[in-house]
Amino acid sequence: MFVEVTTEEHITTVVSLAGEIWTEHYTPIIGKAQVEYMLDRFQSKEAVTGQLRSGCRYFLIEEENCCIGYFAVQPKGDELFLSKIYFTAPMRCKGYGRKAVQFLESLAKECGFRKITLTVNKNNADSIKAYEKIGFKNLGSVIQDIGGGFVMDDYRMEKTI
Repeated sequence: MFVEVTTEEHITTVVSLAGEIWTEHYTPIIGKAQVEYMLDRFQSKEAVTGQLRSGCRYFLIEEENCCIGYFAVQPKGDELFLSKIYFTAPMRCKGYGRKAVQFLESLAKECGFRKITLTVNKNNADSIKAYEKIGFKNLGSVIQDIGGGFVMDDYRMEKTI
C-alpha cells in the first residue's frame, strides 16, 4: 500500500498527483495563483528531487495497483513532520488517511520520534476534522511567508505516539 519514492518514475507520479489534487482541492481555498505558485515551488520534479536529497521521504499510496495519493515526512528535532498528505478526490473519507497515519506512527517509533506534527490550512475544515478524529491536537496558528506575495495561514497540529 505504501511505496517509498526512490525512482524518477515515482517522482513523476508524485508531480502528476500533486497537479491533479492541489488544483481540485486547494483552488477554492487559496486561489489559482497561489496553487500554481506552490506547485511550481514545492511539487515540481526539481523541488521533489531536492527535498528527497535533503532528507525528506515521500511515499506513494497505492490501492489495487493504482496510485491514489502520496505523503511526505521529514525529521524535525524530536518529531516527525508530516509535510504533505494528499488523496485523489474519490479516495477521501475512506479510511486511507487513518491507515497512512498508522504507518507513520510505526515509522516514527522505529526512528525514535515520540510525536508527529503537521500544518494544515485554517480553511481546510474537512482535513482539520479528519486529523482531530485520529488524535491530532490543534496547537494554534502559524503563518509562513512562502514568497511570491503568498503566505501559508495554517494551524499546527500534533499527535503524541
